Amino acid sequence: MTTSLTAEITLTVDEPAELVFSVAAAAGPEILDERLECRCNGVPVTIEESAGPAGARLHVVQAPIGSLTFSYATTLSGPVPPPPPNLGDQILYRRTSRFAESDRLAVIGQKRFGRLVDQDLVNGIAAWVNDNLYYVPGISMPTDGAVDAYLNQQGICRDFAHLVVALCRACGVPARLVSVYAPGLAPMDFHAVAEVCLNGRWQLVDATRLAPRQTMVRIATGRDASDTAFLTQHSGATTFGGVMVTAYYEGDLPIDDPSLPVWS
Repeated sequence: MTTSLTAEITLTVDEPAELVFSVAAAAGPEILDERLECRCNGVPVTIEESAGPAGARLHVVQAPIGSLTFSYATTLSGPVPPPPPNLGDQILYRRTSRFAESDRLAVIGQKRFGRLVDQDLVNGIAAWVNDNLYYVPGISMPTDGAVDAYLNQQGICRDFAHLVVALCRACGVPARLVSVYAPGLAPMDFHAVAEVCLNGRWQLVDATRLAPRQTMVRIATGRDASDTAFLTQHSGATTFGGVMVTAYYEGDLPIDDPSLPVWS
């Protein structure tokens, strides 16, 4: 089966800016067709590609003043799993991070889930987050983390993912955040899910249950949203315009049973 993806980001560059876009499908799947383009005031702008963790492809643009559009389109075939977790991964992804404050949630994690182990633990955390958080588009701030999601009991996909990641880490399970294209998501947008290390393999965990995990396409992987944002501005000044995303899967979307693991 093939998957077709597109993304377009628009912004106004008020002062020359260094921008990093993270919208391309991560390396691994067979790419049947791909187009990547950046234009400012209709003129092509040079794009420099750099590699990130787990096959992420980062695209750096030195943007001049004007109206800028970054567009991406690809058709690809077949998922490819990330490299198996090594010792460094298991250390790094157990640590607390900016948006997944597992240290602040340690007592809560142990009290609620401390008697569970292995898949029961992961399923228990995901089910609890799904049951206790309301999905409210646009409700959270870019600076909100797992603790905010826990206290507010509402959020968007990244808030659900951050809380899953933080609670898993609080219980000693390596976990990280993955930005993905998610066929079946409505309304369509970039999506964020957790990825948990269990029995020497990575598995996807999506507490929102808004799209089937089996057809998700990895974009970027990291400790939390600070490592996986679709746009990062390192200098200059910009005014964000908007983003449009599409993700089409050839064939019927699979039915996703949240009680069963979906290995990355």
